[in-house]
Amino acid sequence: MGLFTQLVTLPLAPVRGVNWVLEQVLEAAENEYYDPAPVRLELAELERQLREGEIDEETFDRLEDELLDRLEEIRVFHARRGPA
Repeated sequence: MGLFTQLVTLPLAPVRGVNWVLEQVLEAAENEYYDPAPVRLELAELERQLREGEIDEETFDRLEDELLDRLEEIRVFHARRGPA
């Protein structure tokens, strides 16, 4: 980028900076939302609750289905996103 271009586009620098920050925040939020580790921990906790009689089989099945659906959503997201 030449000096003239830098001078002409200088007023846009704050906009580009804000845009970059927003992209970083979005990426961090996506990484957190689409992290399978917390969902796997919830599945393990759900199994523990079933084993110890804290929940019944019907509740377990319903919650397990929700968590497995969530894991599938995460898998699809990562498949579409491609390698990091």
